[in-house]
Order: sequence, then structure tokens, then C-alpha cells
Amino acid sequence: MKLYKMFINGKWVESLSGKTFAVINPATEEKLGSVPLADKTDVDEAVKAAYDAFPSWSSVSQTERSESVARLGVIMRKYEKELAELETTEHGSPQSNAVFMANWSAELVEHAAQISRSLMGHVIPAMTDTVTYLKKDPVGVCALITPWNAPIMMIAAKLAPALAMGNTCVVKPPSINSIIGVKFAEMVDEAGFPPGVVNFVTGPGSAIGNALASHPDVDLVGFTGSTETGKSIMSAASGSIKKLVMELGGKNPFIVFRDAELEAAVDNAVHSLFHNSGMSCAAPGRYYVHEDMYDAFTEKFVSKTEELVMGDPRNPKTDIGPLSSAEHRDRVEGYIKSGLEEGARLLTGGSRPVDAPFDKGFWVPPAVFADVTHEMKIAREEIFGPVACIIRFSSEDDALRMANDSRLGLCASVWTKDINRGIHFVNKVRAGTVWVNEHMKLCADTTWGGIKESGLGKESGIWGIEEFTTLKLVVISTPFPE
Repeated sequence: MKLYKMFINGKWVESLSGKTFAVINPATEEKLGSVPLADKTDVDEAVKAAYDAFPSWSSVSQTERSESVARLGVIMRKYEKELAELETTEHGSPQSNAVFMANWSAELVEHAAQISRSLMGHVIPAMTDTVTYLKKDPVGVCALITPWNAPIMMIAAKLAPALAMGNTCVVKPPSINSIIGVKFAEMVDEAGFPPGVVNFVTGPGSAIGNALASHPDVDLVGFTGSTETGKSIMSAASGSIKKLVMELGGKNPFIVFRDAELEAAVDNAVHSLFHNSGMSCAAPGRYYVHEDMYDAFTEKFVSKTEELVMGDPRNPKTDIGPLSSAEHRDRVEGYIKSGLEEGARLLTGGSRPVDAPFDKGFWVPPAVFADVTHEMKIAREEIFGPVACIIRFSSEDDALRMANDSRLGLCASVWTKDINRGIHFVNKVRAGTVWVNEHMKLCADTTWGGIKESGLGKESGIWGIEEFTTLKLVVISTPFPE
């Protein structure tokens, strides 16, 4: 079994304790390798390296920094196939989704390199006899704590803009995808960033994440993950009042009106939920379907769900891969049990398979619940797995009330041929992103981020770049000479 190393201050190192942990293939439970089990002492080394590198890196011209990030994008394109294979073996993504993620990750890096060169300050014509302006400075040392559901893409989305704007970084990849993190560090090393500008530490979030969030020399924490973990990070970061950029949980409403294009709505509804086995913060968490459309929508949804192929993620025909870990599989199965106990009707899936090849790995067949009520646990909490919750509504006011009745506010979609109704819901639904007749359509130019308990700040687009800067007011007195 291969032993991997961490990347700190431009060097490949073991943990100071010498401890390691295994990374597991979620489809087969095969051990893929072992990585260093870092602790607070390793975090201190990585943060010190980033802290020492910051003055020099932040003084490099914007052109040079952007070119360095662009070079990383070129290297990612070279390794796209290997990155996709790692996402398949280490995360369990079906091949088609893994290839998409590898491609999109490189696109995000390329976009950050391009757009960072056009980020401008602002002149303020506010006072006589002065030149007054705002300039955007790097924040400092950034701790980037990334999730396991989209391991390549989330490192790229955070690291590229942070580096382009002159910050130095300590990246903590998800424990169960640590080999992907090591591969990313290899690409950073190949790109030739100066020592200490980018550092990677591997280990559990409970120890490493908390050590980074509470470290006095970390200036910004970028985090994607659960709302509960986000609250813990906020608490740890409060001791030194760090800047936080956080994308947290989602329980996203997918609202289907009686005049919606049924086939398009169902196709999108099934794909948006199941493309990554439900392990996506943007996936529809609850389907609100008008009572006149409910039976037809549900019947077609079940039919298309049952056409999905669950199996070896390396097979191009596979639609559904395993969940990422045994712990997460058990959590999702707990929600399925809760739905049954509360009276929802399970129409398909949900039972753990026992026959080969599914006797190894962490499998949950796609489950579809009908007759779900808005008050049920499965309708209110983020499941983060292949479980559909279909809820009936009778009026627009009813749909809007239920859509907004959540502590989360990441995204939502509305399906209707009436553009006036669509715009009305865009204005009234409380979410960071609202689509009309679409769900999960994004690109590198668009921004992403939620409201309420779904997060703070934005990622991607020009707005995501700006999160890794701080505004400095400059006032230069220019009195006329006597």
C-alpha cells in the first residue's frame, strides 16, 4: 500500500508524529493508500510557512500571480484523466461525473487567472484637495477546508482565487479524499509556486480544521461543508475575528406548477438529485408539486429513477455510484427509516443491497418518497444522499410559504410556463440562487453562495475573487502650494 506525504513549505513531509491513516475505495472497501495523520503541530508548521511567505507573494505583481495560477490550470489539463480516475476510485463518482468535475475544476482555475487581472479599485470623489480611493489588498493567510463530495472542484474553487489575489494558503483536503489532495499538491509543486505559498495538510477535520480555524496567524477561513461544522468553525475563529467564506448546507426547494413542462421538469429533477448519488449541496432537497400535476410527476419520476444504473463507477454506463463512506451510508439509511416511521410512502429503492458486487462498498439505491409532508424530518433536514421527497401543494401561497420555511437558503428552482409567476418567485424565494425552468445550471462566470444558515460570502465569478481581498481606503492630501 502506497504511503503518501504532505506538502509543507515546498517539501514533501510525513506528519511530525509519524502517524498515518488509510484511504478507502467506497465501491470496494479496498485500501488505496495511507496518508499522514497530521495534528496541531503540523498545522503550526504549515501556517508558519504560509505566514512567512505572505510578504513576498503579496508583493508580486498581479500579472505574475495570475500567470502562476494560469500555469496551474495548464497542468491540471495535462492531468485531467488522472484526476477523473482519482475521483472515481477515491470518491466513487461515476465516470461521466468525474470527467465533468475534472474539466470544470481546470476551468475554475483558468477563470480565476483571467479575471483576477481585471479586478479594479474605486476612486471616490468625496473630498476636495485629496485623492481618495479604495484598493483591494490580499487578506493574508487563508485556511481552505474542503468537502468530500466534490473534492477536486472545491480545492480549485477556493485555492485559485486566493492565490491570484496574493494570499498564501494552507489547504486541508477531506480525509476520505486525501489522495486527491496530495495530487493537487503535486500539481502546485509542478507549477513552481514559491515555498510556503501553498501548503497541504491531511487529517480529520475535528482536529486539523479546528486548529486552523483557531490559529492566530490565519486571517481567513474558506470552508464548504455542513451547517453544524460551519458553526463550530465560526466559534473557533471568533477568538481572532477572522474573515469567513462559507458554503454550508442546503435543503433546496424544487417547485413544479401545474403549467410546467412535465418531461423537462422530471428529467432535470432526477438528474439534479442523483448525478452524484445525492451528495451535492445544490441538489433538490424537497420537491413541491402542484396537486394537479402530482400523480403524473411522481409516476414519471419513479420510472426514470428506476432506469438509472447503479454499479462500478468505472463503467461508463453507471449512473449511481456508492456513498462516500460507511458512516455516511448509515446516516442516509437513518433518514430513510425516519421517513417510513413518519408515514411517507416509499415508492422505490432505499434497501441496502446484499448480493455481489454490492456486498462490498457503501451502496444506497435511489429512494423516492411520496406523500411526504412539510413537517417530516426528511422534508426539513439535509439528507445529502439519493433520497427524493415529493410534497403536494395546492396554491402559490402554500408553495412559497413552505419553500421559505427553512433555516437554510442555498438555492431553489421554479418550473412554470408563466414568466410572471417565475419572476414573482425569484423575488420572493429566500435563497442565494433561484432558477426558472432549470436547476443546478452554473459556470465559472456565475457566483455561488447561500443565505441564512447556508453560508457567508460567495464563490466563483468576480464576486468570489473579491472575497479573498480586503478593501483599504487611501486618502492623499493634495493642497495647492502657497
